[in-house]
Amino acid sequence: MSCGHCVAAVKSALDAVPGIEVRNVTIGSATVALDNATSPDTALAAVREAGYEARVDGTAPRAS
Repeated sequence: MSCGHCVAAVKSALDAVPGIEVRNVTIGSATVALDNATSPDTALAAVREAGYEARVDGTAPRAS
């Protein structure tokens, strides 16, 4: 992601997936929480389908 449009596109793609709680999206990264039924691969697929590269850099608490 390199601009505000990219940030908005990634946020929108993640917001559209049930089970993903978007915590923060900035140029170059996104922080999300997943419910127990949603895998990290689901979030990665959403970002990739929006046309951006994605990888998991760490783990965070799941959404409650």
